[in-house]
Amino acid sequence: MWLIALISQWELIEAILQSTLVFWVSVTIAGVLYELANLFLLNTHSATAPALELPIESQSSWKGHLPVLIAISVFTICFTAMNFGLWFNLRIPHGDSAMYEEHLWNFTHGKGFRSYLDQGLFWGEHIQFVHLFLVPLHWLWPSHLLLEFCESFALAIGALPVYWMTLRSSQSKKAATLLSMAYLLYFPLQFLDISIDLKTFRPISFGVPIVLFALDQLERKRFATASALLVFSLSCKEDFAIVIFSIGLALLVRAGWIWFKHRKPANQDQQYTSLKNEVRYGLAYFLLGPAYLLFALNLIRSFRSGVEVHYAGYFSKFGNSTSEIMLTMITNPGLLIGELVTINTLVYALALFVPLGFAPFRGGWRIISCLPMFVLLCLNELSQSPMHHFHAPLIPLIFWSVAAGFPTNRLFTKSSPDEEANQLRAQQRGCWIVCSALATSIWFTLTPLGIPFWDTGSNWNGAKLYIPDERAKMFEEIKEQIPRSARVASTDFVHPRFTHHLRSYDYSNYVRKVGAEDSDYIVIDTRHPYSTITTPEEVQEYRESPDQWKLLPDRTNGYFLIFERQK
Repeated sequence: MWLIALISQWELIEAILQSTLVFWVSVTIAGVLYELANLFLLNTHSATAPALELPIESQSSWKGHLPVLIAISVFTICFTAMNFGLWFNLRIPHGDSAMYEEHLWNFTHGKGFRSYLDQGLFWGEHIQFVHLFLVPLHWLWPSHLLLEFCESFALAIGALPVYWMTLRSSQSKKAATLLSMAYLLYFPLQFLDISIDLKTFRPISFGVPIVLFALDQLERKRFATASALLVFSLSCKEDFAIVIFSIGLALLVRAGWIWFKHRKPANQDQQYTSLKNEVRYGLAYFLLGPAYLLFALNLIRSFRSGVEVHYAGYFSKFGNSTSEIMLTMITNPGLLIGELVTINTLVYALALFVPLGFAPFRGGWRIISCLPMFVLLCLNELSQSPMHHFHAPLIPLIFWSVAAGFPTNRLFTKSSPDEEANQLRAQQRGCWIVCSALATSIWFTLTPLGIPFWDTGSNWNGAKLYIPDERAKMFEEIKEQIPRSARVASTDFVHPRFTHHLRSYDYSNYVRKVGAEDSDYIVIDTRHPYSTITTPEEVQEYRESPDQWKLLPDRTNGYFLIFERQK
């Protein structure tokens, strides 16, 4: 294809090949890993067929869960250690990361639900408060590190509902264990813990396990419990209203298909009652999701004094306000399709589905639930890859679809009456998904499984990121110079160290309503990744008002500058 594109000078094909090459290499590696595992682990080529697993009800609970619990522990330990390493190496930014710990500190110290990045309560940014449930733990350990551990553990614990849903679908605990491990290896999930710009904590991540537990309850026909969990997910961010709408849409499609095909289910009483419940709850989700989203957007505007929500700017090609954006999408389908049918959309789809071996497309009607959020992500001008946080609400829907894509309990495809063959195919499919997740991790993960971790020339090299360097050691020299009762303006990356002071303001080129003019101290990190100040004379306040600011003696070999306001 590359030769054909070069000879014919077909630039579109060249661009597609350049953008997607890494995914096809990953598919090839996954194929090799799968054949090796098929040959030596699953023994599918041997003359003796594998023994049939015991029915689910006959399996020992702790034995089935032990490999999953070990995998959850490994994930939690690995990412907690990496997050702690970033913290002690002064690599975690304040904005969209450590600011959430400042929310807890200010909330428990009578300063309101806010950070001092900007004036006003956080409700003017998002209806997002799930991290407030950590307040009792924060009283015991008032540290950003607590939040990092809780997020890593929360993401990891989502492997349990993935295991349960797959176990019911496949009737194979081996397949269920493999898929739960693929969940933990899935690089878009890992980037929710540590994003590509090293932002390590976002409350939206807690929505992933909450929705997964809700979907597990939904599969068990426990609609009330599932609904309560879905309502709880709204505390993680207003985006989960779209997830609730999507689940309702999928349930209605399934019910409509069954009714169209059978008019009435074969088991008249039990199945008909279950179908009625699905329709009832599906319709409620379908209507309440958009209703809550509109309510949340209006509430955010009220805390912004009527100013449009900030993320309307992510869809600027469609308008400047939420209503204008929605109207343009409805009335101008040409623009909508033009923004969707792009190379970026193709790359985004491959990044989401190649690590799972395209298994979500075997999930029957459940894949429909992924469509609304996927379309919004493709239209979002900032979410061009699943290496940030925007895709968090999509992940549980993807794994809901993957867990259903096994030989039994499917809507559009009948399983074989041979249970032994069904279990073997389920194990093979689980093995293929794990191999796909592992192969893509070679290029994309920030963990020791990936090349970037070991590459000394990479920006994500483990030694550079997680082992404290001279800059981090020098910071210890200045901590005691600034009293806790002071108002401090500081540059990013050291800003998180002053959030427990009287006030902690951002010192940057970004215009803030309040900053250095209300500060007792200014702290400049001259060597942080985005530093633009290296000498005292480059600090505007010191240059323009030297009588008001005193440069404290340097104890850090030029790594940090400290200015104290003269009374």
